[in-house]
Amino acid sequence: MVHRQLEPQCDRRLRALRLSRDGRIAAQGWSGFSSNADGARRLRVRVVDFDATWAKQFEDESSRILATLREIDATCHHIGSTAVPGLRAKPIIDMLLVVPSLSELDRQDERMQGLGYQPMGELGIPGRRYYRKSDDRGDRSHQIHAFARGSVAIDRHLAFRDYLRSHSKVAQRYAVLKAELAMQYPDDIEGYMAGKDAFIKEQEALALAWWTPRRPLT
Repeated sequence: MVHRQLEPQCDRRLRALRLSRDGRIAAQGWSGFSSNADGARRLRVRVVDFDATWAKQFEDESSRILATLREIDATCHHIGSTAVPGLRAKPIIDMLLVVPSLSELDRQDERMQGLGYQPMGELGIPGRRYYRKSDDRGDRSHQIHAFARGSVAIDRHLAFRDYLRSHSKVAQRYAVLKAELAMQYPDDIEGYMAGKDAFIKEQEALALAWWTPRRPLT
């Protein structure tokens, strides 16, 4: 498992990437939003070193969420890059919320808003409910990806997380890719996400084949 900063050779390459492009350190942190020429706000992409407090941030936030959703039988999992020890990531806590049904969750939107979450519906992914939350500065801090129990998306998210935790070389490649994309698309979250797509799909297929025999109860 990857429980420390990723391998030194990975770190050296990432340091070189951050110091390139006319000295711009493009993969170092997350500053929320920028404005384009017409004043519209866009998500700014920056990637930071692994933060050991991310696990505690998840535990604290998931406890609040499950307490708020105590009327439904929900479970919450830490997913995404902040859930992989040693992996660089955007400092946004991604959570997988598993619920009995989406209709039950939809009735909890007002309570979720009370926790600071903005309900966004499916947001392009059928069978999902997406919620986002920002910190006091207006920067994105938490995201919830909710699915009904039995959804294949649950296995996909958990398998990819566990695969990265257990395969350090794959995690290294992912870290380098994210740093390169953050440098290439510092103000374009869509470009950043599109650049990761092929790698994620390839590794998800491998992860599911590896993970299915180990599948935990969700």
